[in-house]
Amino acid sequence: MSRSAPVITRLVEFESADGAAIVGDLAIPETPIAGAIVCHPHPLYGGDRFNNVVSAVFSALPEAGIAALRFDFRSNFDRGVGERLDALGALCELGVELPDLPLVVVGYSFGAMVALGLDDSTVSAMALIAPPLAMATDVRRPGVATLVLTPRHDQFSPPAASEPIVAAWADAATPLAIEHQVIKSADHSLVGHAAAVADGVTNWLTRHLAG
Repeated sequence: MSRSAPVITRLVEFESADGAAIVGDLAIPETPIAGAIVCHPHPLYGGDRFNNVVSAVFSALPEAGIAALRFDFRSNFDRGVGERLDALGALCELGVELPDLPLVVVGYSFGAMVALGLDDSTVSAMALIAPPLAMATDVRRPGVATLVLTPRHDQFSPPAASEPIVAAWADAATPLAIEHQVIKSADHSLVGHAAAVADGVTNWLTRHLAG
C-alpha cells in the first residue's frame, strides 16, 4: 500500500566489502520502516541497476515506506564471489544511512543468487525474483524469511524445478517463513510484468515487516 510520502533520491558512492568502488541510487521516504538493497541481473548479459524489473522494485519500495538502494556490481565480473562482497558493501552503506532499522535484500535472476549467497546477520528477509535455482550446483537454504517468485515459463528454472527446492527449504527442521509464488504468463525476462512483480515483492515485505 502506498504511503504517498515524499521520497528523496540521490546518487551514492561506496565501497564493497573488499574495497571495490560501487555506484548506486538511494531512495529514502520521509519515515522509513526498513531498508532494502536491490541486486540486478547478470552483468555479462546486459544486467545493471537500470534493468526494468530492478527499476520497478526501486520505485515501488519507497512508496511503501521501505528505503531502497540499487547499485551496479563491480566492473570486473567475479562469478558471484566479488558481487556478494558488493552486496555486503551495499548493506553496510544502508545500515549507516538507516541505523536501527531492519534490512532486507531483493534480487533478480543472477542478483537473486547473489542475495541467496549472502551470510550477514543484518539481513531480516529476502525476496528472490526468478532465481535460476535449477542451474546452481550448491543451493543453500536461506536463513531468513524468503519470498521466491518464479515465472511460469522461466527458461532457466521453471516452477517444476524451483518448487521442490523451495518446498524443501520450508519443510526443514528449523521453521522459516518461506513462500513460493508463480508469475503467470511470464518468462525469465518478465517483460510486461515488472510492475506486478514489484507490487508483489513490496506487499510481501511490508506484511513480513509488520508481523
